[in-house]
Amino acid sequence: MSLDATEPREARRIVLAAAEEVGFASAAVCDAGPTEHPEALRAWIAAGKHGEMRYLADRLDLLLDPARLLPGARSVVVVADRYHDGRPDRRTSPRVGRIARYARGRDYHLVLRRRLERLVAAISPRLPGASWRICVDTAPLLERELAARSGLARIGKHTLAIARGLGSWILLGEVLTDALIAPSDADPSPDPCGGCTRCLDACPTRAITPFSVDATRCVSYLTIEHRGEIAESFHAPLGDWIFGCDVCQEVCPHNQPTRRAARAPIEPSLAPRRAGFDLLEVLGWREEDRRAAFTTSALKRAKLAMIRRNAVIAAGNALAAGEIDPDEGRRLAARLRAIAADAAEEPLVRRMAEVVVARIAE
Repeated sequence: MSLDATEPREARRIVLAAAEEVGFASAAVCDAGPTEHPEALRAWIAAGKHGEMRYLADRLDLLLDPARLLPGARSVVVVADRYHDGRPDRRTSPRVGRIARYARGRDYHLVLRRRLERLVAAISPRLPGASWRICVDTAPLLERELAARSGLARIGKHTLAIARGLGSWILLGEVLTDALIAPSDADPSPDPCGGCTRCLDACPTRAITPFSVDATRCVSYLTIEHRGEIAESFHAPLGDWIFGCDVCQEVCPHNQPTRRAARAPIEPSLAPRRAGFDLLEVLGWREEDRRAAFTTSALKRAKLAMIRRNAVIAAGNALAAGEIDPDEGRRLAARLRAIAADAAEEPLVRRMAEVVVARIAE
């Protein structure tokens, strides 16, 4: 049967109805054409703002054209799952290092892939002869641009996808197909921010300029992607974050409660299981401890030396702030000094402890 046997608008109806049945918070369709902003991406990479994320430069050709991922691709189904309802964090202790909200539930890569597999299983019999490719984050795909092109979301000044009525507490997934599916209506007002600069003003490292982020300054990049030492100038701005950062989303007006957001489902598998980890415990972790703590979680991207490096910095910030209980503070400071003095310690962690110990001793 021809791929075009199903009328494109009917194909869209089938796809969006199936996405609703699977339980996605939102879904839309766009064409699979090349990016509309190739020079901006090339300039961002040429300026080195991707940092150590070399895979972006290495796979630039794929990023620029979705059809390279699936030859003959004509349409992209874009879906969104909500993972947070926008409520502020309740800090239980200054000795707890926080993790970004998207990583507090089960590994979203696995969750979205399974749900997208259900979607494809539901629609493929209705669109026979079509090919499909599921993409979740790790695929070289400009998913936020596709979300904007489909009308599912608009891109904010912090570069995150903002879904109308849902905000940016969403995770995106895509299905490429060579079936011809009528595109959804794009948003006629692509700028969701206007004169608002809250995310720029709140960013602790000033990583954000309008509609662009210098990854090498971003707390999320520094705590998750960066493998080496973190410059001392960034230590205090990292605050209590040991994996990721949510500051730009916390201040965004689009993430304030709305009626639509209250009705939209949060995928249960993505619901938070914990908001952070005790810093003293993390400082004493071995590899088996990290694996046990991060099992079935997106947190496993942070290797042992990295998460302990982050905990060293967060511990120093907690001590410098003077908010921690004196007895706990003494134990934490003693642990940092022990790490700094241990010749057998992982070099990265030891060096960060030396810097932090010197800073809090001033």
